[in-house]
Amino acid sequence: MSERQLSTKHVLGIKYLNENDINLIFDTAFEFKEVINRPIKKVPSLRDITVANLFFENSTRTRISFELAEKRLSADVVNFSASSSSVKKGETLLDTVNNILSMKVDMVVMRHPAPGAPLYLSKRIPANIINAGDGTHEHPTQALLDAFSMKMALNDDLRGKKIAIFGDILHSRVAMSNIFCLKKLGAEITLCGPPTLIPKHIQQLGVDVSYDVRKTLEWCDIANVLRIQLERQDIKYFPSLREYHNTFGIHKQLLDSLDSEVIIMHPGPINRGVELSSDVADSDQSIILEQVENGVAIRMAILYLLASKRV
Repeated sequence: MSERQLSTKHVLGIKYLNENDINLIFDTAFEFKEVINRPIKKVPSLRDITVANLFFENSTRTRISFELAEKRLSADVVNFSASSSSVKKGETLLDTVNNILSMKVDMVVMRHPAPGAPLYLSKRIPANIINAGDGTHEHPTQALLDAFSMKMALNDDLRGKKIAIFGDILHSRVAMSNIFCLKKLGAEITLCGPPTLIPKHIQQLGVDVSYDVRKTLEWCDIANVLRIQLERQDIKYFPSLREYHNTFGIHKQLLDSLDSEVIIMHPGPINRGVELSSDVADSDQSIILEQVENGVAIRMAILYLLASKRV
């Protein structure tokens, strides 16, 4: 493995990483991708490290991906779920984490509904913190695995590549982290969705905005399609899911009518028949399952690189 090191002891958001950090994570993930495709998928890199997974929000994909990455690296793993903890009894975030750290935990992977919660913790406890999603703020490991998947699919770096992000940009931490990551890697970005789901002034981040799905698909090399986050929507942002699919959904007939073949991505879980039709999600143009595999490699790389800074 590379002797280069990250510039930071935490992964709190893409905004805190530089381009060298991102490329180091990609190089390390590429090596771990080979490891997890071997008959023996385990390495002893984190044998003396204890990692606590603290999930204050429901999660399946991200939690399993992190847990698998930790176990592939031979770490000791502690899983914490807020729904079955003393948080329900009124315990504060800091007290909860300090109690866990008193059990000699070295690294914390945390998902929390409050934006900035991982940053708050990083200033108060000695453990390395990895942000697994904080409110509608950031989801850095998802953005890193998305960009890594794009790089693998194109067999090239992303400078000058045209990436479109479709869907619920307003409520998406994945969108924000993708924008920060792809801009640092030199990609061109267009956001596409209903006007009600595109944040005001988002162009100030150096992205374009489109409300035309066909034109955006004709422009882009890769379409990263985001889930409509109904659980975060307290008002109606569009008439109905059927109406959304008819206007902003991507279906096979539309893809087949384009002049070029667009790579389709989705961070999951997919609302089939809303953002994507099943024949698109399961098509040869989709790299959704590759994203899942790459997620384990990226998270292994981040855990490994942060652990190396503890030495």
